[in-house]
Amino acid sequence: MKGTGRPGLDEYFLKIASVVAERSTCLRHRVGAVAVRDKHILATGYNGAAAGVKDCLELGCLRDEMNIESGTRHEICRAIHAEQNVIIQAALHGVSLEGATVYVTHSPCVLCAKMLVNARIKRFVTYGSYADESFKDLFQQVGIEFELHKSPPSHISYLP
Repeated sequence: MKGTGRPGLDEYFLKIASVVAERSTCLRHRVGAVAVRDKHILATGYNGAAAGVKDCLELGCLRDEMNIESGTRHEICRAIHAEQNVIIQAALHGVSLEGATVYVTHSPCVLCAKMLVNARIKRFVTYGSYADESFKDLFQQVGIEFELHKSPPSHISYLP
């Protein structure tokens, strides 16, 4: 936050990603994503089961039941990742993510990183680290900027 009490753009959009994460149906990690271009939100996404399918809040976590550690065996999960959902939501509404910045509460798994590369984003900003860091080499190869920020404040300030 700058001296005026007004958050900078990165903090602002990271805070929005945190609110988006509140919609998650994952019992392990609540992840939110916001795709932005020219200071405008293009799409949002959070991690959870496919639309119309029972989720982990109802059925419990398969990964916990099977003692699968974070960052591995992505196929054994009901959830679609937040980054995948932000790409899907953009596509459903006919919005290109080319040149966008994607703000996410966690760094991406390598599968999501590959999808973000093909969506042609230019920047990925987060404040949380996921167990899988293999995305870093991929982002570097294609020139996607990666920034790890500190967690934005959880309070929202209003004028009196």
